[in-house]
Amino acid sequence: MSAEFGAAPFDFTPPRTYRPTFQARKQMVVAGHYLASMAGHRILEAGGNAIDAGVATAICINVLQPDMTSFGGVSPMVIYLADRREVVTIAGLGRWPKKASTAYFKEHHEGRIPSGVLRTVTPAAAAGWLTALELYGTKSFAEVVAPALEMAEEGFPIHQFIFDNLTAYSQSIRKHPSNEVFFVDGSPRPVGELFQQPALARTFHRLIDAEAAAGGREAGLQAARDLFYKGDIAREIVAFNKANGGLLEYEDLAEFEVKLEPAARTSYRGYDVFACGPWTQGPVMPQALNILEGYPLRSLGHNSPEYLHLVISALDAAFADRHQYYGDPDFVQVPMDGLMSKEYAATWRERIQMDQAFTEMPEPGDAWRFERELVGAAGPTHPATGRRSRPGPDTSYCATVDRWGNGFSATPSDGIVDTPIIPELGLIASSRGHQAWVDESHPASIEGGKRPRLTPSPALALKDGELAMVFGSPGNDVQPQAMAQVLINMIDFGMEPQAAIEAPRVASYNYPASSFPHPYHPGTMHVEGRIPAEVRDGLTSLGHTINVWPDWIATAGAPCVIRVDREHGTLQGGADPRRMSYVVGW
Repeated sequence: MSAEFGAAPFDFTPPRTYRPTFQARKQMVVAGHYLASMAGHRILEAGGNAIDAGVATAICINVLQPDMTSFGGVSPMVIYLADRREVVTIAGLGRWPKKASTAYFKEHHEGRIPSGVLRTVTPAAAAGWLTALELYGTKSFAEVVAPALEMAEEGFPIHQFIFDNLTAYSQSIRKHPSNEVFFVDGSPRPVGELFQQPALARTFHRLIDAEAAAGGREAGLQAARDLFYKGDIAREIVAFNKANGGLLEYEDLAEFEVKLEPAARTSYRGYDVFACGPWTQGPVMPQALNILEGYPLRSLGHNSPEYLHLVISALDAAFADRHQYYGDPDFVQVPMDGLMSKEYAATWRERIQMDQAFTEMPEPGDAWRFERELVGAAGPTHPATGRRSRPGPDTSYCATVDRWGNGFSATPSDGIVDTPIIPELGLIASSRGHQAWVDESHPASIEGGKRPRLTPSPALALKDGELAMVFGSPGNDVQPQAMAQVLINMIDFGMEPQAAIEAPRVASYNYPASSFPHPYHPGTMHVEGRIPAEVRDGLTSLGHTINVWPDWIATAGAPCVIRVDREHGTLQGGADPRRMSYVVGW
């Protein structure tokens, strides 16, 4: 594969040197699968804007990576609108059924969140993509879904990444009979076989027909949405959920809408950085950047023990506050002004010691001191330690920038592990309930109508009010950690996007994980094997417990970046070779 077209597929030979960053003149797409990137570029070439292309790319990801995403899953987005010089976020995250509660799971399931339909929240991805198109796009649903429909009907070649996931998690996936479509005689479909999804294709056709019958772009998009959330598709989702013991009711879908939510925002060395709000873990990354901005990172040396110690310590601080404060702002008060405050970040720097790691998750800070309105609230109890389960397939990522300067950044998610495909529809109903807490004191507790706290958290950055870059990553709790390191690599160390992405990474596990049963390993950090032994020894001497990852491991995340080079009037893109990421532009 040519270096200029971005990163190699998942099945690759690690490069000895960094490949050059791909550059383009007008427009660019990057995504977690190369066919999705090509599809998004087709929409740009047809005159669509970044939102049209972004939605098309994301729906293709739903088709190409059903092990990790679904059209019935989640769709958090951050969008930059060039004509308004405005950033908006779309909260493509579902809500717990009205019947759900912590009391229900304690009484009926011993405080556990079982696999299957009991972790279902309202599907949000479909509403998210349609809302983005309606508010900020120019194309019809039929136009943007065309590439995904083609791949669902005619098939796409099974790729190494999905084959590996189907192999590794076959027991969990095959627990649900409808998921057998991904297997033949009990074995994962082989690499290279064309995989068709006729049920999902029929769902797309039904939405296209509803749109066409309505007449007019806005009315058509609303008609498609109504079919999914108030029409026959909604009834089929609910019937399947109920038949399998779920709590979902028709009213849960009929009353559901995605919202425009305020972004989590900070500045970092001249850049304005935007992420999704506390309904996700989005604020972790900008909060960690606030703390790190007070240190001369460049003078410490890239990936030196001192530098990595500070990065992990800042992330530990932000994760402690995530555990204490983050939850659905419709249900809990979150001190976002305080959490994003530079003064508050300074209080964390006073607690970070250059010669001693946090050997357990630190106590949270008092962000309410720096809030405009002092409210305060009791937080969760300190977590108990637990064995970390093997991380499952997590999510994907896609981003676009168009010739007009608009930017789109999204993290589609929710796949088939521990969750059944709805056979008639070819999609799942979001399983994101597994990231809630069966604990009334926790801000992300289970409550009817409440959104669980989401790990997928895309981002973008501005410079002087104009788009500077869109970026994001899959990786569950590693997402904000990988994203922060890539951003620092570019801003502090002057790396081009591809080099910033390919540099070795580290990640903290010194917090309770987002996904049930929320395992927690005090003081533990993981480092890629390319981090030299002497650096690992230096971190150990500071009190970090080091686990070494294999080189180029997908668990370390797979950030993708599109950066706007205003000096030369070009776009620069990078895609992570740790997975199947791919960047293309013109």
